[in-house]
Amino acid sequence: MTLAITPLDRDDYTEWKSLYVAYGEFYNMPLDQSTLDTVWSWIFDSDNPFYALIAKDEHGNGVGLMHYREMPSPLRGTVVGFLDDLFIEPTHRGSGAVDAMFTALNEAAKEHGWPFVRWITAENNYRGRAVYDRIASKTQWQTYQLDIP
Repeated sequence: MTLAITPLDRDDYTEWKSLYVAYGEFYNMPLDQSTLDTVWSWIFDSDNPFYALIAKDEHGNGVGLMHYREMPSPLRGTVVGFLDDLFIEPTHRGSGAVDAMFTALNEAAKEHGWPFVRWITAENNYRGRAVYDRIASKTQWQTYQLDIP
């Protein structure tokens, strides 16, 4: 399969929305139109270091998406990359799409001067974690969340 990994373009809205809604469903987080509008605006806000890649098959159909951003690392005195969202259509998993997307992310990180990119995933995302274990180093850090009432 031939894939094209490119930065998201405004003309990609329909493909992006379909992929992002499916991603939300995977994590049992339904996305309403307000959330979709907000995230879409972040991608094209030149003052906001938030980026998106889309993977398209040879027919131009979206098969994967990736959202990532710049994140300060105070102990290092620099900025690093943070991968927020990664989703590959289930029918395209195992096709090499995820590797192609990580290759594109690696190139983007180099362009930004980030020394690394970090991310979190769900404990039960076994298939994704198998990929992450193959391409990245697992850190010592545990994730916590402070809910604000």
